[in-house]
Amino acid sequence: MMERTLMALAAGAAIAAAAAVGVFSAFFALFAIIEPMVGAAGAAAIISGASALAVGIAGFVAARRADGDRKAAAKAAPDASLIEVIMGVVRDRPLLAAGAAVAAGIYALRNPQLAAAVIRAFMDKPPRDRN
Repeated sequence: MMERTLMALAAGAAIAAAAAVGVFSAFFALFAIIEPMVGAAGAAAIISGASALAVGIAGFVAARRADGDRKAAAKAAPDASLIEVIMGVVRDRPLLAAGAAVAAGIYALRNPQLAAAVIRAFMDKPPRDRN
């Protein structure tokens, strides 16, 4: 489980790095196109404004999406199971969830018998009724 979390974090970091390189390349190409028309200072100002606009739009979209998630969570059934509650926390507070996962991993490394017992409790199938 910890391995999957670390792989997901590594994949997210790689995607973020690739997006940053793509955005940088796009703005560099835009600078090269605009620079002969308005000069170096003018092109730098236009690129700065375009990047500020892009960041503003991305922030607005993220804020709207987060607001929609909170509204949906408020409408959720009050008798949610433990798994649904945990998944809600992971969606609402990913940094808190990542920190808890790291803490659980460190605790599991220090006490492997308890970690094995917890995993066994979740993985074992309940006994079937013979009535």
